[in-house]
Amino acid sequence: MIGRKHIVQLAILAAVCIAAYLVYRSLGRYTYYEIEEAVQAIPFTSLLSAFVFVAASYLCLTCFDALAVRYVGKPLAYRQSALASFSALSIGHNVGMAALSSGAVRYRFYSRWGLTGSDIAKVIGFCGVTVGLGLSALAALVLLLDLGPDTDLFGIDQETRIAAGIACLVVPLAYLAICLFGIPIRLGRWRLDPPRLPLAVAQVLVGTLNFACVAACIHQLVAVFGSITYFEVAGAYVTANVASLISHVPGGLGVLEATMLNILPGTRIIGALVAFRVLYFFVPLMIGLPTFLASEAYYRRRYRLSEHPMG
Repeated sequence: MIGRKHIVQLAILAAVCIAAYLVYRSLGRYTYYEIEEAVQAIPFTSLLSAFVFVAASYLCLTCFDALAVRYVGKPLAYRQSALASFSALSIGHNVGMAALSSGAVRYRFYSRWGLTGSDIAKVIGFCGVTVGLGLSALAALVLLLDLGPDTDLFGIDQETRIAAGIACLVVPLAYLAICLFGIPIRLGRWRLDPPRLPLAVAQVLVGTLNFACVAACIHQLVAVFGSITYFEVAGAYVTANVASLISHVPGGLGVLEATMLNILPGTRIIGALVAFRVLYFFVPLMIGLPTFLASEAYYRRRYRLSEHPMG
């Protein structure tokens, strides 16, 4: 009999296979030399400015955790929540299934610092809500603020864009209203008490700013190859990110690229997307994974010394 664990593994394998097919179909139009040439065509200044936005995004992500530990009533020093956040997300972004992968890393840190399993679950849930609020708010801004006559990124008319933008805006506004009136959210046997309004406002702002920084990073790279607005890139990124979250493919590999290539077609766009994946996913992983392993070694040594003190 196939257990739940095996079903999840099969689902992830199927998602990876679909992603691989999407990558093959998307990249099959281009030769290796075309992709290599596109990456090499990006000036160093554009790479540097893109990396600044990567750093700004991860800084916003550390604020997710800083707000979350305040929400659960266990505020920590910023350096602690920042360490847990960066280590968890630099790994989780690449592994996929963020609630589990980054959640496991968060558990290793926060359990040592006095948070219970229930507290950590609330931290993970709070951060997940912040992601949803940020995506919804940025989508609303893209749809409502970029209403020029030449705007046809999604192939919809202005009235439809306004309606979709308002629908996206309702999500963060409804959340703020729930927090203002302190209305508890019930999901079956689970009861979620909303944060105080100032904390919720900060949650919406930092969530939106995070995704705005990621879109700005991509725009710095994509704009090298043609005239494209920030709003076009932001709209494409929101769409691609939603597809990546639904697929649970590790790092959105293939899903993100395939979605953005379909929305922002162009022979050389793939070079910008390759550069983005290196800057936003692989570089933080090369820092975050050793940091996590070093912290594990440090705390294991402290535990052994406390168990067997010298003298």
